[in-house]
Amino acid sequence: MISSILRFLSSAALVFVCLTTFAVSPPPKEGGQTPSATKSPTATPKPTPAGAIDEKLFSGMQWRQIGPFRGGRALAIEGVPGEPDTYYFGGVAGGVWKTVDGGQNWTPLFDKEDISSIGAIAVAPSDHNVVYAGTGEAAIRGNTTYGIGVYKSIDA
Repeated sequence: MISSILRFLSSAALVFVCLTTFAVSPPPKEGGQTPSATKSPTATPKPTPAGAIDEKLFSGMQWRQIGPFRGGRALAIEGVPGEPDTYYFGGVAGGVWKTVDGGQNWTPLFDKEDISSIGAIAVAPSDHNVVYAGTGEAAIRGNTTYGIGVYKSIDA
């Protein structure tokens, strides 16, 4: 039961990170000019019913791969309180990664360690430079590795 809740929360956090990394901007007009934000709309938009999502909000978005490109499944995601663009993620076969720009760029932090399977990440609330990474995966599968303990970084 607890692992199902943690898996759901991890998935929800990943979706949140992905959605907050995509910026929606109007397409440029002919001649390369972007529409002015000060112009008033010609028609009043209709209110969206509660719980519904206006699909026009996503019309300018396009899927693109922004990496990291070798992380595998993500079980561990952690944000840093007070730093809305800083996140850590641990791949079950890709080590620990960090972004400081809301996910546009990722830096690998765990490449020199003996194991790459990460199942948990935590940022110390008392010092955001202290990050703990738990190795291994709870649901052992044929394509993952076992854990060898918890790593601590004091300069993440």
